[in-house]
Amino acid sequence: MKKLIVGLTGQTGSGKSTVSKYAESLGCAVVDADSVAAETLTMGSDCLKRLAEIFGYDIIDSSGFCKRKLLAERAFSSRKNTDLLNSVTHPWIINRCREYIEELMHKDYDVILFDAPQLFESGGDRLCDYIIAIVADRNIRLKRILRRDGISEKDALLRINAQYNEEYYTKNSDYIIDGGQDINLVKENFRKTLNHIKTHYEGG
Repeated sequence: MKKLIVGLTGQTGSGKSTVSKYAESLGCAVVDADSVAAETLTMGSDCLKRLAEIFGYDIIDSSGFCKRKLLAERAFSSRKNTDLLNSVTHPWIINRCREYIEELMHKDYDVILFDAPQLFESGGDRLCDYIIAIVADRNIRLKRILRRDGISEKDALLRINAQYNEEYYTKNSDYIIDGGQDINLVKENFRKTLNHIKTHYEGG
């Protein structure tokens, strides 16, 4: 039987990463686009060199490592800069994620969860059979980001504003889960949603 590929996306601070970790406990294989994205910024990578050409060579420190905070400040300072960042990183990330997914096709998993915060922006949604989006109130997400990342409110808002609004996710996803609820309820709603998808998929 063909593997079921479920895309998991959502706004920063919505609880998506918590759901992704929970999916592993349910037996899903998880391809994490954020982890793959980190590979684009490794020392000496062609992607990092291209980003330095666009955002300034000072985003690379004297040891050759990316100054991620400085890159983020510049990349998220405007929609134009965010689009520039994505135009460089997205093709590389998606190609690598596709390779990971193809490898998992030959392993003993019924569901491959493709966890990608920028699933739509990168075109990764085309790899998925179904898409689940985790959304939450803006104020809830802001508080979570501040607590989780230890950044300023200004930087947190830059990240929030760089993403689509909740309406976009609602319109383009197959299922929506409110990540602002109690975490146990969020997990339970995800489990039920995943079971529903599997039943529908197998029945189709």
